[in-house]
Amino acid sequence: MNCETQQEVDDLWEKLSAGGSKDQSGWLTDRYGLSWQIVPTVLGTLLGDKDPEKANRVMKVMLQMKKLDIKGLQQAYDQG
Repeated sequence: MNCETQQEVDDLWEKLSAGGSKDQSGWLTDRYGLSWQIVPTVLGTLLGDKDPEKANRVMKVMLQMKKLDIKGLQQAYDQG
């Protein structure tokens, strides 16, 4: 599921994971056993950058997160 803002990410993350489980890289399982990935739309832009170093930094940070954090992803992109 794509989200424009951190508030959307946060709301969906909490609502869908209630009674389920929170996994890595924005993935969760809802109370019915369905898997969802809650993704900020900006992630596609950051990972698709022409500079492979920037994209790799974002990927490394994303893989360490459970709920995806737009600010943290953007900071990884802006480093260097």
